[in-house]
Amino acid sequence: MRIAIIHIGQETNDFNKLPTTLADFAAFGIYQGAEILDRMKGAGQVGGCVDAVADGGMAVEWVPIISAWAMAGGRIDTPSRLFFEERIGTGLRHAGRLDALVFHLHGACSAEGVDDVEGAQLAICRAVLGPDVPILVSLDHHANVTQAMVDLSTAILGHRTQPHDVYDTGRLAGDMLVRILRDRVKPVMAMAKLRLITHQEQYLTAAGPMKIWFDQARAMEADPSVLHVAPCPMQPWLDVAEGGWAVVVVTNGDKVKAEKLAAESADLAWSMRDDFMLKEAVSVDDAVRMADAADHGVVVLSDTGDTVFGGTAGDSNLILEAILRLGIKARVLMPLIEASTVATLVAAGEGATVTLAVGGSSTGFFKPLTIAGVVRKIADGHVKVPVFQQPEFDQGRTVIFETGPVTLLISERTGAAGNVPDVYRAFGIEPADYKMAVLKTASNFQFFKSITSQVIRVDTSGPGQSNVVGLPWRRVPRPIFPLDPISSWRG
Repeated sequence: MRIAIIHIGQETNDFNKLPTTLADFAAFGIYQGAEILDRMKGAGQVGGCVDAVADGGMAVEWVPIISAWAMAGGRIDTPSRLFFEERIGTGLRHAGRLDALVFHLHGACSAEGVDDVEGAQLAICRAVLGPDVPILVSLDHHANVTQAMVDLSTAILGHRTQPHDVYDTGRLAGDMLVRILRDRVKPVMAMAKLRLITHQEQYLTAAGPMKIWFDQARAMEADPSVLHVAPCPMQPWLDVAEGGWAVVVVTNGDKVKAEKLAAESADLAWSMRDDFMLKEAVSVDDAVRMADAADHGVVVLSDTGDTVFGGTAGDSNLILEAILRLGIKARVLMPLIEASTVATLVAAGEGATVTLAVGGSSTGFFKPLTIAGVVRKIADGHVKVPVFQQPEFDQGRTVIFETGPVTLLISERTGAAGNVPDVYRAFGIEPADYKMAVLKTASNFQFFKSITSQVIRVDTSGPGQSNVVGLPWRRVPRPIFPLDPISSWRG
């Protein structure tokens, strides 16, 4: 058996107007051919898929085409979209006879002028491979599943947990591949599309309404004829005409059952729509005071409005402003992504005392803040720290800048935005020595878990804010909950 494998991932935030470029993908690595299997061995969706097929005892010749991943951000620019479309098409055309394709995607990627990037990529795959070659698609469960994705693929699988279980999802794809090619199961799919978006604060699958919804999916899979159930609560920053939550059910040849279960899953999610909207975030000032009053650190302050793992730019200064204004004395660790600020500080040099305006350069959600401090360190920003399924990344030139009680990690590119303690350690900073750490994420706290005493979600404004009703929506289907009064998930 000859199996092609492709991995391309980017999650789009339509309220971040900075485009994602090929350089953003290159920062985490663009790999082709055999290098993909070497780089991703035992890791990520690619590694999980390869391992599962090997464990299944099926002899396979892998035909790796391309692997690329960028941190979530604004829409990918046209040159990037065309680059990947060309590599996909050319790679498959030159691959020779193929028995199947495994395509690992995010599922919520948009480009300049193209809402459904992954649907367009799958169309290229199907045009080259023809109607009979199986195409397995594994998605981040925050995907915006479109009808094109369903129509063009043989089976769609999604993550089962938040935080993301990327390796396990790859194994699911590998297991499904074995069942299709060796055991001759006949996947059929049904999708229920919901007129529903909610904020990010209830996205963790270990508790709350999301756990109830995902537990139902696992219970449905106890039926041997149900191959996979993928609840997909679309991330709440994708402003597209086909946007909204979805659930995909894959059965072994039983379309009626797939449709029935998809509707049941949608009914359950819809019945909990108000529970999904429960907010835990507190005001910026209250959050800072609560963290300062804590018996010990490290207290994580979650900057929900500037969640770079949800595609924001990482240049919010709202928490920084509150810490300085309130006269906080405890030590605080905080990231900032702003190339112009890095350029100014690099020009000043290590040891320089600098007064400058920082933050707010990419969006109208907040304004620049003037601060004064000392440049402690300048580095190149290449970090050998694994983030999600990537073994290393380049966050561009990086500056350690101290202002009052705050140590700022300021970088030209997103990288991991300080959401991973080892990133700080790579620059000689020990996060455990600080009372507070500002994380640019609303739910991916797992990296800091071993040193965290408390997590406080901060109700900050920004392209990733929890106040989804207040975002400048223009293109999502209307009516849709919670933007409009609506009585059914069907619209």
